[in-house]
Amino acid sequence: MEITWYGHSCFRLTQRRMIAVVADPYDPAETGLSPLKLKADVVTISHDAPGHNYLKAVKGVQRVITGPGEYEIGGVFITAIRTNGKKREAATKRNLVCLFDYDGVTVAHLGNLQHVPTQSEIEALGAVDVALVPVGGGGALNAAQAAEVISLLEPAIVVPMHYRLPGSKTDLAPLSRFLKEMGVENTEPRDSLKVSASSIPTELQIVVLNNANAA
Repeated sequence: MEITWYGHSCFRLTQRRMIAVVADPYDPAETGLSPLKLKADVVTISHDAPGHNYLKAVKGVQRVITGPGEYEIGGVFITAIRTNGKKREAATKRNLVCLFDYDGVTVAHLGNLQHVPTQSEIEALGAVDVALVPVGGGGALNAAQAAEVISLLEPAIVVPMHYRLPGSKTDLAPLSRFLKEMGVENTEPRDSLKVSASSIPTELQIVVLNNANAA
């Protein structure tokens, strides 16, 4: 399967002969980032905010997932789990973590996760091969919190997201802060991440992706 990052928290997941999924498309007017022009069968939205819920950016959508549950769509299994506390807590935005199972490769998009997940939330996700993790704060995990979540989830690959980008109106910390927290140096960004069940590493890898939608 292939994972491509389009800035902020927006990713596109694809695999031959299976559905394409876009997670958290953003509104360019609100974020300051370049307009998105994407196609997908399914869109998942972690929470109802302009940086994550801009459906107009995606064409061909057959299904939108905004709530918890288990879904099987076009051969892809999607488990969506609600996090970030109870509805009555006004300061805490509700969040949807989505786990995508593409032919045995599991990818967890942590959305706008604001706190370290509970043990029951960790168990509900199960084994995670690739974790797409917010690292820049701004209402989501900061670098130190992201490192703690990674140690609990124990994914094979981590792709950082939701950090400072040129032109962004969102006040986020730079990627370098997270890389320093993880003790990572000289990371060469990739245009996309291609992974199969046979290529999953045995030791943790931090993979930085280029913004495929950079102006």
